[in-house]
Order: sequence, then C-alpha cells, then structure tokens
Amino acid sequence: MSMLLKILLLVVVLVGVGGVAVLASVDLPAPTQPVERVIPNDRFK
Repeated sequence: MSMLLKILLLVVVLVGVGGVAVLASVDLPAPTQPVERVIPNDRFK
C-alpha cells in the first residue's frame, strides 16, 4: 500500500510542477476591453 501511495504522491507532484511550468511559459494576453461595474453604495456601509 505504501508503494501505491508513493506513486500517487509522485504523480500529484509532477502534475503540480507541470502546471506551474505551463503557466510560467505561456504568454497569456491581457484583457483588451475595459471593465466598468457599478457598485452600490450600500456595500461600503
């Protein structure tokens, strides 16, 4: 059982490291449309 747990942990770590590598290497474009939202004054009281 501990061998299966080690393999599962290794897979989770590799997926996490791979996800971080993809996010670090992909050039995601910034949003080009302005965002305007009306916030009611009641939220600030």
